[in-house]
Amino acid sequence: MELNWLELNGYRCYANLHFEPAPGVNVLVGNNGTGKTSVLEAIAYLGLLRSFRGIPDESIVSTEAESAVLRGEFSVPSGSVRVEVEIAQDGRRAILLNGKRPKRNRDVLAQVPVVVFHPDDLDVVKRGPSLRRGYLDDLAAQLRPQAAADQAEYDRALRQRNALLRQEGRSADRATLDAWDARVTEAGARVFVHRLRVLDVLDEHLGEAYRLVGASGRLAWEYISNWGAAAADDLAAAEAKLSHALAARRDRDLDQRTTTTGPHRDDPMLVVDGRPARTMASQGEQRTIAVSLRVGAYRVLAQERPTLPILLLDDVFSELDPRRARGVLDLFGGGQVFVTTARDDDVPVDGRRWVVEGGVVR
Repeated sequence: MELNWLELNGYRCYANLHFEPAPGVNVLVGNNGTGKTSVLEAIAYLGLLRSFRGIPDESIVSTEAESAVLRGEFSVPSGSVRVEVEIAQDGRRAILLNGKRPKRNRDVLAQVPVVVFHPDDLDVVKRGPSLRRGYLDDLAAQLRPQAAADQAEYDRALRQRNALLRQEGRSADRATLDAWDARVTEAGARVFVHRLRVLDVLDEHLGEAYRLVGASGRLAWEYISNWGAAAADDLAAAEAKLSHALAARRDRDLDQRTTTTGPHRDDPMLVVDGRPARTMASQGEQRTIAVSLRVGAYRVLAQERPTLPILLLDDVFSELDPRRARGVLDLFGGGQVFVTTARDDDVPVDGRRWVVEGGVVR
């Protein structure tokens, strides 16, 4: 997979940009605040249909534009794929795939595999479980686009159930609550199974990546839930476990006016030799684990998809010596790479250099 060209209009600091990167390594050099990360964000958006910065869509629209338009053409084994997204000031968006509206947004997710590595990845290791759930769900969506639809359905059903509990409490209509329990159960079980499949294919690659970055010990996932998910080895078993848990906790949910069990409360823990990395690993060890997570994701996508993912590295070399910097790139393989840096010397690898300043990439 390679990006042939990228066009941005009314997007952040880019009024009009046409960018034709090199097939291999592309290094974007510029001072902080010049728009380097925004280029990576745009490339990733065309593959993930969201910002990897975790912000609302309307935030990427320039204040001087009515809408932001992102267009890109990608080379794939069968030819080329064009993705276009227009985002209005109110966040509404229109998506085109090869010039036509896709039947489902997940059809786009199946087209452009990307892996993003940025400084905030450390938070996946050291902060709460929501970021680790997000890591697994994002990878699941890139491997099987249906996972994105199942996650969206679970989120919708969960919001509706929580709204009923919040507004009505113990006065909530039992038949209506039963109906939302069924929706939450069906979608939640599918979300869990998608995560389980990701963990299964990721396990081998994660352990190998951890060794390759020079770490000792065994890095692994330990999936913890309060509804018996660990004992559910297929969809039917997961549905039965979750249905039972929702019924058993209904009184608590009515009292607390929220859903206290389900995949949205699960804690996928990262452990090194059985010790939780979040609390027991040093800052350096946590950084090594963060690198291993992205290497693992890249290798899973490379194995499961027909083309290598596009790799986006946002300011990850500033704290690495030249040997480690070259080693990180070697871990990912030979696909197209985009690197941002404020200092060219921080990226001691061959590649096409681009200067970024004033809304221009040259």
